Amino acid sequence: MNDIKIKARLFTVHDLEAGITITPNTDQAHYLLKVMRVQDSEQVVLFNGRDGEWLSAVRTISKKTCGLEIMEQLRPQIPEPDLWLAFAPLKKSNTDFLVEKATELGVSRLLPVFTENTNTTRVKSERLAAIATEAAEQCDRMSVPEISRVQNLTDLITGWPAGRTLLVPDETGGGQSLKSVLETSIEDRDKKNPHGFLIGPEGGFAASELDALDKLPFVSRVGLGPRILRAETAALAALSCFQAVAGDWQQAPRFNNGYFFNARK
Repeated sequence: MNDIKIKARLFTVHDLEAGITITPNTDQAHYLLKVMRVQDSEQVVLFNGRDGEWLSAVRTISKKTCGLEIMEQLRPQIPEPDLWLAFAPLKKSNTDFLVEKATELGVSRLLPVFTENTNTTRVKSERLAAIATEAAEQCDRMSVPEISRVQNLTDLITGWPAGRTLLVPDETGGGQSLKSVLETSIEDRDKKNPHGFLIGPEGGFAASELDALDKLPFVSRVGLGPRILRAETAALAALSCFQAVAGDWQQAPRFNNGYFFNARK
């Protein structure tokens, strides 16, 4: 495929296979028709997190919607890191930023959690899902992370899968460096557990919360260096370290992939 001009890249809930025509949802139709002003036969890339990435062509344009005829598969579905991020919600714009960047960094599930020092009481899951979807469309990943319902810390750790390591960045100096922990995990071939991070609120975890976490066999406190980081910075630093040491950053980027597209923003 050479120099194909793609008008947009969109996530869809529909099954994808050659020869079928799907209808974009209301927001996507508005974006295609009113923002991108697509014309008949122009091309849109689609993905659904299951069937890979597909090329489609715009068909049957009307005033408020259009059809997208599935033409050919561009990429099969590929495995992605099974990496969870539990986090105490921050002020609105900071939470939005965290969700967007965590999606770009390959998180597979986002879990908002209320802690003793959490300074916000409202979490709009639909908004977070929309932010994650647009981030996935823009960064060329093949899936959208799941957004879990908000829960308190006790419920999170009670329901946490015992086979998933929970790494808790701790600014009090109570753990080994994250890089060392991940390198040890890679070297220990008997421990191929999936991982998750728990990022505390502005002001950190309460002492009682740290004590409760320390009693859990699947929890490891980790350090992120000598400086105290903002919560959103800590989350992105931890995810970046994971991807560099134990994730998929060894794979080549795909920015020279033979086509160009306009992503929603």
